Amino acid sequence: MSEEQIPHDLAGDLAEELAENLAAAEAEQAADSELETEELSKSSVAADAARVAELELEVVKLKDQLLRTMAEMENLRNRTRREKEDAIKFAPQKLVTELIGVMDNLHRALSAVPEAAAEENDQLKTLRDGVEMTNREMLKVFERHNITEIEALGSRMDPHSHEALFEIPDPSQPEGTILQVIERGFRLHDRLLRPARVGVAKGGPAGPAKVDTTV
Repeated sequence: MSEEQIPHDLAGDLAEELAENLAAAEAEQAADSELETEELSKSSVAADAARVAELELEVVKLKDQLLRTMAEMENLRNRTRREKEDAIKFAPQKLVTELIGVMDNLHRALSAVPEAAAEENDQLKTLRDGVEMTNREMLKVFERHNITEIEALGSRMDPHSHEALFEIPDPSQPEGTILQVIERGFRLHDRLLRPARVGVAKGGPAGPAKVDTTV
């Protein structure tokens, strides 16, 4: 081998080695780039998944808040409707309470003139008949407007409807039986306007308990 050929061959070997090294470096760089791209892709997917989970949780919270708000609004509408209905239903309560006083006076007038005494006096009879007719008309008006008299005489004492003023010794009657009505009681629809004020039996056997279904 000549002296001129040696440098030429050496240069070729170096060039070939350099090309191989360059190719290896490029392959390694490509692999690193691919790995980095894969890692970035995985990181992006993880970030996206975390964001999706966060948004889903926020949607659940917003849905829960919406449902609660809707339920509160429905309750408010129902309460407002009931209050409006009650306001209409019980609007005449004050007037009715005053009319009950008029009914009391009519009742007292009838009690003051016994029917037997009225039969002996034409003027008293006319007066009593007029008061009795007025009393019946008032009761009809009360009935049309859902104003009802509370059952009292002969019934079992009920603290939700009656007010016992005194006791009457009577062993022949079950204890707690109403034997005397001092003042009639009334309801407007299911609302107690005034309890019946009564006298009840004392000393007899206990009567069956009465359950008030209107309260």
